[in-house]
Amino acid sequence: MSDESQELGITESKSHKPGEWYAEVVQKAGIADYAPMGGFIVTKPRGYALWERLQDELDGRFKETGVDNVYFPMFIPESFLEREKDIVEGFDPEVAWVTHGGHDELEERLAVRPTSESIIAPFMADWTRSHRDLPLRLNQWCSVVRWEATETKPFFRTKEFMWQEGHTAHASDEGAWDEVWTRLGQYEELYEDVLAIPVLRGKKPEHDKFPGADTTTTVEALMPDGKSVQGGTSHHLGQSFAEAFDITFVDEDEDEQTAYTTSWGLSWRALGALIMTHSDDQGLVLPPTVAPTQVVIVPIWQEDTKENVLEYSEAIAADLEAAGVRVELDDRDERNPGFKFNEHELNGVPLRLEIGPNEVDDEEVTLVHRPDNENVVADRSGLVETVESNLETIYDKLYAAAEERLEDNVREADSPEEIMGTIGKHGGYVRVPWCGDQACEEAIKEKVSAEIVMQPLAEEGEATTGAPEAPDDDDAECAVCGESADQIAYFAKSY
Repeated sequence: MSDESQELGITESKSHKPGEWYAEVVQKAGIADYAPMGGFIVTKPRGYALWERLQDELDGRFKETGVDNVYFPMFIPESFLEREKDIVEGFDPEVAWVTHGGHDELEERLAVRPTSESIIAPFMADWTRSHRDLPLRLNQWCSVVRWEATETKPFFRTKEFMWQEGHTAHASDEGAWDEVWTRLGQYEELYEDVLAIPVLRGKKPEHDKFPGADTTTTVEALMPDGKSVQGGTSHHLGQSFAEAFDITFVDEDEDEQTAYTTSWGLSWRALGALIMTHSDDQGLVLPPTVAPTQVVIVPIWQEDTKENVLEYSEAIAADLEAAGVRVELDDRDERNPGFKFNEHELNGVPLRLEIGPNEVDDEEVTLVHRPDNENVVADRSGLVETVESNLETIYDKLYAAAEERLEDNVREADSPEEIMGTIGKHGGYVRVPWCGDQACEEAIKEKVSAEIVMQPLAEEGEATTGAPEAPDDDDAECAVCGESADQIAYFAKSY
C-alpha cells in the first residue's frame, strides 16, 4: 500500500475505542467538522447530502399523509414559553436567551427555540375555528438549540441540531392517537427500510416523557458499542397545550370544544446512528438507499489500453446514470487504483465496479461490495439489473448484521446485581419487570449510568392508549425493589 493510501486510513478501532473511532470516521469521510464554538459542528457536503436523503424520505411520507410544511421564527417570546409550565420547567436549563438587539436591550427576552410548541400553538389556535378545520397537520424542517453541557459528539450531542418537528390538532382523542402511531410508524419505516437499522418500538416511562405530554412514544436503535439511541419520538399531548393556548373549535352541534394535540420529531441523530451502526475500521459504510454515490467505477489501465478501458467504462456509467443509479466514474489520471479503492471505501460507496483490459475483452465487469469486499464477476449484458440486484444484496447484508446484533443483545434480569452485571459485561438492553417507581431506575442509574430507555407496548389497546406491556407472570416482582411489578422496562446506556 502506498504512503498516500495510508493517509486515508482510520487509525482508531471501532471495537476498542468507539468514541475516537467515530469522530475520526466523521471527519476523514468528509461528513462534518468541529466549529470554533464548543458544542457546534459544521456539516460538510457529504454529510448534508445524507441529511437531504433522510429529509426526502420522511417529507414524502408526511405529505402523503396530509402534512403541510411551514416555517416559524427561531425566536420565541418569553411570555409565550411560560404559557405551558411544563415546557418552561423541562427546557429551562438548556434554553439560550437573546437579551439585546444590536446595542439596545430588548423589552422581553427571546428564547432561541429548544422546540416550537410554544410559538406554533398560538397560531394553530388562530387557524382553528370549526371542526372542519381539523385535523390540522403542520411540520417544519429547522434547527433548534439546547445548551447542553455534555461533550460534543457530532450528530449525537451538539448544542444546535437539525430536525423536523410536526405539530397537529385533532377533534378527538382517538384522532390524536392515530396521529401518534402514524408518525411513529413512519420513523420505524425510515430506520428499517431506508437506514438498514432495526428498532424497538415503545414508550418512555412517565418520568421521562416530553414536558407537558400525556405519553411519549419512541423508536430505539442499538449501537455496536451496546448503547441505545433514541431514534425518533411521537408525543400525545392530550389537551394541556390546547388549554394553555386556547386551541378550540366549534363542533357539529355548535358547541365549543378543546382540541387534542400531538408533536413528533426526528433529528440528525439518525445520521449518527447510521454512521455508528454500519461503518468499520476502513471508514464509512452506507446503505445504497442513502449513499450520495451508490456506485463508483474505477477503470484500470496501462497506457496502451487506456482508450478502450475508458470508452467501455464511460458507456457503463452512462447506462447506469440513465437508469437512475447515482454513479461516479473515477477516471483521475493522477491517482493509482489502490488509492482510489481506499478513498471510496473510506467515503462509504456501497458498490465498486472495477474495469480493466480483461473485463473489456471478456465484456464483463468486476463488482466489489463495500461491507465485506465480496467480489462478483458479471456480464456486461444486463448490467443495470445486476447492479440493482447487488445494491439490494448489500442493503440486506447491512440490515441482517444489525438485526443479529439487536437479537443477541436483549437479555433478561431479575435483580439489581444482575441488571448492572449484564450491562457492565455486555451492554445492550436488559428487559425486566418494573413496579413503575422512578426511584428504582435511579438506583441503577447512579451506579452504572444506565436508565430505562423504553417500555414495550401492550398489543391490546396500543392503537388508542399506549399502555405498556405487562409481565407474563401475574405475580411478577420488580427486578430492583422486589415489589409487585405490572410493567416491563428496558434498561440500557444511551447516547
